[in-house]
Amino acid sequence: EYVVGQVSGSLGAGAAPPAPLASLFRTTAPPVLVALPAGNKKRKRAEEAEKVPEDQISVVREPPIKAKKARTKQPSKAEKKLSDRENALKQADEEDQKLFQNKTTQKKKASQAIPKNVVNSATGTTAKQQNRKTVADEAVDRRTVFVGNLPVTCTGQELKSLFKKYGQIQSIRFRSLIPAEDTISKKVAAIKHKMHPNAKFINAYVVFKEECDAQKALKENGTEIATGFHIRVDTASKTSSHDNKRSVFLGNLPYDILDDAVREHFHVCGDVVGVRVVRDRKTGLGKGFGYVLFENTDAVHLALKLNSSVLMGRKIRVKRIGQKKKGPQKIPDQPRAPKGRVDTTTKKKSYSNESFVGEKATPLKKSTKPRKLNTIPKNKAGKNK
Repeated sequence: EYVVGQVSGSLGAGAAPPAPLASLFRTTAPPVLVALPAGNKKRKRAEEAEKVPEDQISVVREPPIKAKKARTKQPSKAEKKLSDRENALKQADEEDQKLFQNKTTQKKKASQAIPKNVVNSATGTTAKQQNRKTVADEAVDRRTVFVGNLPVTCTGQELKSLFKKYGQIQSIRFRSLIPAEDTISKKVAAIKHKMHPNAKFINAYVVFKEECDAQKALKENGTEIATGFHIRVDTASKTSSHDNKRSVFLGNLPYDILDDAVREHFHVCGDVVGVRVVRDRKTGLGKGFGYVLFENTDAVHLALKLNSSVLMGRKIRVKRIGQKKKGPQKIPDQPRAPKGRVDTTTKKKSYSNESFVGEKATPLKKSTKPRKLNTIPKNKAGKNK
């Protein structure tokens, strides 16, 4: 029988241990496996690539793939026009929306109550400051006296000498100045006394330091400061001394009329307190109407009788102030009857004796006999054929 290791032992005596191959088939304990840490695969591949000689590496370079160019279709002229029109319509719609939004925001801002401490952008002042300014202006107006129908040659010293007896004067301002040339301002014309030759009168404002002095100065109303010039003195505040019950309205006045001509025309009716002819600021010419203030109401009745009287070649109109023209009286609209119904009351019409009545035609009597049809006899019908 064959013994394991017999052949290997017979090859060389004492060369190898007995039964060296048998040790591989022995039933001993299994080998112990030790787990090694897993390395980076990319790093291992790179190391393996370095170990491979360059001769064995065969690099295959593929040709670059050419990208296919997308063919863009160019739009036609009609398509371009359509696209441009659509864009223009979109822009117009957007602009309209913006305008509408802006309007709505402005309305909201205007509806909101403005606080008192809001600064006005135009003047740079607050509402409180504006109120204070208006109150101060009203106080100054109560201390100011308007002097009208002054001669052109009047100076500030003459006015001071006339009104200084009533109190201390703060300032004097001339108005209704018409310079001789358009290039000259009104201030320069007043200083150099270069007035238009047709200008015959000017106005002025006299400011006193106290309000009571201005009330005293009203006594100078109607005084003749020069030949043919009776001055008109009144307060510059809104509460004027004009009374409608003692005044009359004048119309169709000449444009170049003077106040004294109107005073002389109505002096017969009673004592005239003041005459006011409404004039243009730039030219100084009258606008064709004015007012006359009397001392008593009885003079108004006499002045109304001078209606259509001739003054400087024109027929003037004299009326009460606030008197409205009597127009034709309108007949109230009668209610109309609804459709489908007949109003029997409107059918009967009444005529006056003076109304014109024409001749009436007698209607023809209708005959009860039936009419005969115009038929053609047979003999004639055959001839016609």
